[in-house]
Amino acid sequence: MKLQGKAALITGAGAGIGRAIALLFGAEGASVLIAELNEESGRAVAREIEDAGGRARFLPTDTAREDDVKSAIAATVDAWGRLDILVNNAGIGGAAYTWDQVIAVNLSGVYYGCLHGLQTMREQGGVIVNMASMAGLVGFTVAGLPEVFGSAPGNAYIAAKHGVLGLTKQFALAGAPEVRVNCICPGWIETALTQPLTQAQPLLDWALQGTPMGRLGQPEEIAKAALFLAGDDSSFMTGAPLVVDGGWTAR
Repeated sequence: MKLQGKAALITGAGAGIGRAIALLFGAEGASVLIAELNEESGRAVAREIEDAGGRARFLPTDTAREDDVKSAIAATVDAWGRLDILVNNAGIGGAAYTWDQVIAVNLSGVYYGCLHGLQTMREQGGVIVNMASMAGLVGFTVAGLPEVFGSAPGNAYIAAKHGVLGLTKQFALAGAPEVRVNCICPGWIETALTQPLTQAQPLLDWALQGTPMGRLGQPEEIAKAALFLAGDDSSFMTGAPLVVDGGWTAR
């Protein structure tokens, strides 16, 4: 029970990596507020945590809206009297979105969480975990598949994730020593966001060939990294990216 007595807010926790983090945090003793745009999936995750004996609440949240992020932070404090852990996980990607939409969720949403989360945590201390990406460390060239990263949404995703690393460092300096701020840089993780990989064999082959571990990662593997950053085991870490990419960026 590494998070016993802690209150955690996780954005985008209705599916994928966010869901895995919420379930693990709940199992480790945290009270979890699920801040999710999709009401059906958000409520379902909260029920999963409660059915397993944990404590959870759901709040409809669009992280592209600053007021929504502030409301989620306030709701966590109202529910459990404090905010100990904030995971800025919500993210979008793909050709269905515009540059402005991707930047609004993947970068501005993280900024709003860091800004207002730090203000709330400063007196009592706390931890912020931002979800970046290996796409925040490198660029991508996909021969024959320019629509993946060569489009405006693809460029926006790269720009936003690079920006998350910058925000992590900046807010780590602003929050030290009371509030630690770190980020995770996942590689190719098997979620709805990476479905284009599994549905296009040439793209999947490209991803697997570039990953020394030879497989896609699982959301639970990222959740364990988030647990490490959220708990006392990482007590001397701040302003740092934790890369969990199967070796992609080591090539």
